[in-house]
Amino acid sequence: MFRFFRQKVLLPERLLKAERSLNRKAQCAICLRFFHAEHTCQNSRELPVVHHKKYVCDLPPNHRFPMRKFPKVLQCLLKDQVITETQVWVPLLASEEMLGSVHAQEYLSNFITGKTDEKEQRRTGFTWSSGLVQRCRYETGGTVLAAQVALQRGLACSTAGGTHHAFPSYGSGFCLLNDLAVAAKHLLTESRIKRRILIVDLDVHQGDGTAFIFKDEPDVFTFSMHCGKNFPLRKQCSDLDVSLDDGMEDKEYLSTLQAHLPWLLDVFRPDLVLYDAGVDPHWEDELGRLRLTDQGLFERDQYVLKSVVKKGIPVATVIGGGYSRDVDRLALRHSIVHRAAAKVWKEYVT
Repeated sequence: MFRFFRQKVLLPERLLKAERSLNRKAQCAICLRFFHAEHTCQNSRELPVVHHKKYVCDLPPNHRFPMRKFPKVLQCLLKDQVITETQVWVPLLASEEMLGSVHAQEYLSNFITGKTDEKEQRRTGFTWSSGLVQRCRYETGGTVLAAQVALQRGLACSTAGGTHHAFPSYGSGFCLLNDLAVAAKHLLTESRIKRRILIVDLDVHQGDGTAFIFKDEPDVFTFSMHCGKNFPLRKQCSDLDVSLDDGMEDKEYLSTLQAHLPWLLDVFRPDLVLYDAGVDPHWEDELGRLRLTDQGLFERDQYVLKSVVKKGIPVATVIGGGYSRDVDRLALRHSIVHRAAAKVWKEYVT
């Protein structure tokens, strides 16, 4: 092995400080160009967590979608000292060009400019607002950034994402832009390096939009393990669908997952895994029909992350679905994947 040393030149202290300042600014500029980020944490050696304060928007009173959960997830992690502020990366807004790699131009234009009709809005569950557009674009940018950081660091987690019911030309089921699909498409096209991406979707609802988008894409494998008798009524064909019976509990759920994930990793051999860690399989969830506990969700997330990371495959996580009127309890539940990731990071990544 050859080692090259640059000759040291002694400079006055004020020039040294100026040089260090310029170097930091140059490094920061390079990072921001490489990553889809407003702010990076390149100096942190801890688990990268992606969050933006604009992941939220105003909704009508008593709306069923628990919008306030997104900032509360980060608050839970900080309060319990799972992470610190020095680990929080901040994404950029997803550009129209980036979104256009997945979504039809007419749909995008109508959504961004507020021209979606009442029928389309009913299908999504949201009344249009400029704030809604902004939050969806930041959320999508967050998933793109988490995937980019995972490729560099091995593991990264967003505090939002998992909008898997969005199709190219319409939104559905609280999903307006398919962040997982946009992230996958972006990573397939941003580099000359050929990549294979596995999407592991363990939300209680089938990832129908994602399945449809990638049905003819050989470099993306969609795996959805969901409650068979839950939304959506009309399922799409993922590359692998595992339909679960109502009322399934922790032990049977985990054994079902263990029967499928290892051979998927071995056979498809992905270069990146995007993991949708929806918490709606929980027994308390208002829109789920399974019976997982908090411990069951933790064991599920830890199993997925360990299985992937131990094989040297980068993985980015999103929080997926979860529905409860008690937003504090729900946010704590969504933070389970970050807690599992922090544990896996310490054991296998650092």
